[in-house]
Amino acid sequence: MDESDKQPDVLKHVQAQRISTGDTNHPPQQESVCVIKEAPVTIDVEGVETYTILCTPTDRLAMAVGFLYTEGVIESLEDVKVIKECDDDSNTIRVQLTSDRPRIDDADRNLLIVSSCGLCGSENLKQRIESLPKVGDKLSIEAAILRSVYDDLRDYQPLFKASGGAHAAALFDEDGKIIASAEDSGRHNALDKAIGKCLLNGQPTAGRGVALTSRLRLEMVGKCARSGIELIAAVSAPTSMAIDVAQGCNITLCAFVRETRATVFTHPGRVV
Repeated sequence: MDESDKQPDVLKHVQAQRISTGDTNHPPQQESVCVIKEAPVTIDVEGVETYTILCTPTDRLAMAVGFLYTEGVIESLEDVKVIKECDDDSNTIRVQLTSDRPRIDDADRNLLIVSSCGLCGSENLKQRIESLPKVGDKLSIEAAILRSVYDDLRDYQPLFKASGGAHAAALFDEDGKIIASAEDSGRHNALDKAIGKCLLNGQPTAGRGVALTSRLRLEMVGKCARSGIELIAAVSAPTSMAIDVAQGCNITLCAFVRETRATVFTHPGRVV
C-alpha cells in the first residue's frame, strides 16, 4: 500500500480592500489577505464508485481512507488492497479493494453523505440511521480534559492561524492526549482525515473521543458511530437530529465547549 501523500501549498495571498462600515470618511485600504485553497479531490474506488469531494488538498490519502471507512464502504484497512495518488493527477486517489470484499451496489450503498457539502437526499434515511452501530463503553474522562484538549488543539491548527478558514478535528484518548488531528475547509473532511490517519498508523479509533471546531450535525455523529468514537466535543451547537442519533448510538455528545464550561446532551456518565 502506498502511504505517501505530498502536502501541497494550500495557502494563497490575494489582494483585497478593507473598508469601514462605520466611518464613511475612512478610505478603503489595500491589503494582502491569506486564504485557504479548495480543490476537488476524486476518490476512484475500482468496481464500486467514484466520489468527488471539495476539500483542502492535504492528507488526501488519509481523507480517502477515512471517508470510505466512515461512510461504510470499507469495514477496516484490511479491505483496501491499493491506495495511491494517480500518476497524472495528485488530486485523484486510486483505490482497489481486496478481492474478497463484496462490491457495493449503487442503489443499496449505506452512505449518509456522498460529498463534503453534508447530508444528501435519501428516501431511506431512517433505515440508514437505524443501521448505525452502537459504540462501546470504554471511555471515561475528567471534565477538565475537555478544556485541555482544546488548549492543545491550538498547536495543531497552522492553517487556521494563517487564514482563519480551516476547521480541525482531533482524536484523543482517556488522558486527553491527541493521537491524530487534521485541518480542512470542510468539517466533515477534517474528521475523515483524522480518522484516516489513525487507520493508516494502525491506531484504533474505537473508545476514543474527538474534539471538533465546528457545529454538530447528523452526518458527523454517523461518522463517529461507524468509527466507534464514544465522545464528541464541539465548540458550537448541535442539531436535534445529531442529539437523537448520538443518544441512540450510545455516544456522549458535548457541545458549547468553552474555557470553563460545556453542555452534555447525551450519556453524561462518561464525563466525571
